[in-house]
Amino acid sequence: MRCKPSRRKCLCCRKFFFPDYRNGHHQRFCSATACRLASKVTSQRRWRRTSFGSNYHRGGHEVWRVQQWRQAHPGYWKRPKPTSEPPQPTDAQPVNPEQSSRNVLSSPLRTLQDFCLTQEPAFVGLISMVTGSTLQEDIATTARNLLLRGQNILGLKFPGQPSSNTSPVYEKASAPSGSSAPSPPRL
Repeated sequence: MRCKPSRRKCLCCRKFFFPDYRNGHHQRFCSATACRLASKVTSQRRWRRTSFGSNYHRGGHEVWRVQQWRQAHPGYWKRPKPTSEPPQPTDAQPVNPEQSSRNVLSSPLRTLQDFCLTQEPAFVGLISMVTGSTLQEDIATTARNLLLRGQNILGLKFPGQPSSNTSPVYEKASAPSGSSAPSPPRL
């Protein structure tokens, strides 16, 4: 077993440190960031002083090698910006100044809080079970559709909803002959 290496003084910061046991025989700098950078600079300077390091990228052969590589890779440093796909053509739609979006029909009920459903957690839970989603946007969309469908069935008009003469007509199913079905109570 090796014995614990003795303390050394860092050549950069001049503080004492214990060298790493794996390379303690030649470690001269501590592990501080500034000292590690100084160690790298010293190491590179020492390598450039050798005969191999001083001529590493010099000479006619190296110039030829770099020229060949640049010919094989033209414009490698001029990376083109990725081009985005052209926008999809849109159909001409009439502009409605009251409508904030061309993709979504305007509705007076925009958010879940507009329905005041936060006061009725059972209703919110029921819609989330039906839709299988707990996102407020999904619950609000479903609640809006349910409300509009109920209004259409009952022939009600929501305040602020634009009047339209093209409301769907719902017919009651006729009772089978011979028996009169009792009418449901009106709410």
